[in-house]
Amino acid sequence: MATGRRHDQSIWILSLPLGIAVGLVLGWAAALIAAASCLAGGLWLSPDLDTRSNALRRWGALGFLWWPYRLLIPHRSLWSHGPVLGTTARLAVLLTWCLIVSMALPALSPAMLLTTLKQLMRQHPQEFIALLVGLEGSAWIHLILDGDPWPQEWSKKRQR
Repeated sequence: MATGRRHDQSIWILSLPLGIAVGLVLGWAAALIAAASCLAGGLWLSPDLDTRSNALRRWGALGFLWWPYRLLIPHRSLWSHGPVLGTTARLAVLLTWCLIVSMALPALSPAMLLTTLKQLMRQHPQEFIALLVGLEGSAWIHLILDGDPWPQEWSKKRQR
């Protein structure tokens, strides 16, 4: 498994080629979004948020937001390190917190937040795809650097 520093270096290096690859398919605005979301995904939304990691420390005072994730999701499980599922779980935690905060804001209800999110996805599908590709790309970079891009549950089954 790679160190936290190695994960960070790789994200900084590989986010640019990922962005360029997305740009060749979806355009240069999407390239910028993919590269930026790969950086954000690797530096702040790492599969290692369930441990005392650099990614968790970067959240600073907001690190408490990841307490439910750390409590409920075992490290290197399908839900933390699983392809697509791990990224989905981390995005679900963020969305849940956004919905909770929106309940306290009279100008932004949870329904309004979700409606706005749906509208953005419909109006900017290529950019939304680029965002998701960047986030998932950062997770794959992390998993490959860990030496086995599959969750522990899958690795054990393959060894039998």
